[in-house]
Amino acid sequence: MAAPLPIADIELVLEQTRNLWSEMRGQTLFLTGGTGFFGCWLVESFCHANRELQLDAHITILSRDPAKFHEKCPHLASDPAIAFHAGDVRDFAFPPGNFRFVIHAATETTAKNDVVEPLATFSTILAGTERTLKFAAQCGARKFLLTSSGAVYGRQPAGMTHVPESYAGAPDAVDAGSVYGEGKRASELLCALYQKEAEARGDSFEAKIARCWAFCGPHLPLDAHFAIGNFIGDVMAGRSISIGGDGTPRRSYLYAADLAVWLWTVLFRGPALVPINVGSARDVSIHELAKIVAATLAPSTQIRVAKQVIPGAAPAQYVPSIERAQALLGLRETVGLEEAIRRTFAWSSGH
Repeated sequence: MAAPLPIADIELVLEQTRNLWSEMRGQTLFLTGGTGFFGCWLVESFCHANRELQLDAHITILSRDPAKFHEKCPHLASDPAIAFHAGDVRDFAFPPGNFRFVIHAATETTAKNDVVEPLATFSTILAGTERTLKFAAQCGARKFLLTSSGAVYGRQPAGMTHVPESYAGAPDAVDAGSVYGEGKRASELLCALYQKEAEARGDSFEAKIARCWAFCGPHLPLDAHFAIGNFIGDVMAGRSISIGGDGTPRRSYLYAADLAVWLWTVLFRGPALVPINVGSARDVSIHELAKIVAATLAPSTQIRVAKQVIPGAAPAQYVPSIERAQALLGLRETVGLEEAIRRTFAWSSGH
């Protein structure tokens, strides 16, 4: 059973988005992926805004197993503004009613599945996106948000410290390991195609694209393929922090409360079909990240690095430019990395 999000975090989300919610008044939102990391933050921040601003809004969450969500987040499942619609994102039956807003946040981000079942991963991403777009077209949605990924750019060039949305790179199309990035690229194209069809019909429909990078915060798994989650989990368990590689890849991490702010802002105010990078511009190496986690939570923690650094080798990078988010939408990072680590640890450990 997951604890409610810290009140300071959901109040931060509302503080940063307060002037965005008026068009949600009396409306209903349809959300896929409501039980995942992104989804839990979106649902809880929605419910908080709904209560505080008396929006009389409702949210319908698509879930393969609504009972599981009730077990995981009973404090959310019991909210009268929430309804569940049972089904698989690839072929769910369309619920009746009008939904002005649709957020497609359902995706498979487990690296193991990309390797073991790449065809299933690819078909789930594509079929799920198209099914949700079809539903958005039928239910009269005005605004549709796709949570895409920085993986759409492919490998970050060695001379590029931060990837802008204008970068025309792409994953290697004949590498099976590109399944996630290629799936997200195709999903973005589907958004463009459905918007074109809507425009031809004279419908008011705007597809928004949030290219999401790496994050930290409550609900992040501490035993998956997320380095920052694994390191926090190591400290919680009293283990040494274990780095599987040489520690040189560079990443950045946006706190989940800021993530929620950015996603709501892109949904309500983002220009149609103008992808927005959602992430932090503060990059650190994986080894530096391990040192920061240790220094922040338990300075005596040992750090073990599995591989030696290859002299002269350019480190792999995965870091976004956030200039477009700042210039177009006034978005900024409000919770720094060290504080993000502290908050994630406190929530995950029940302190």
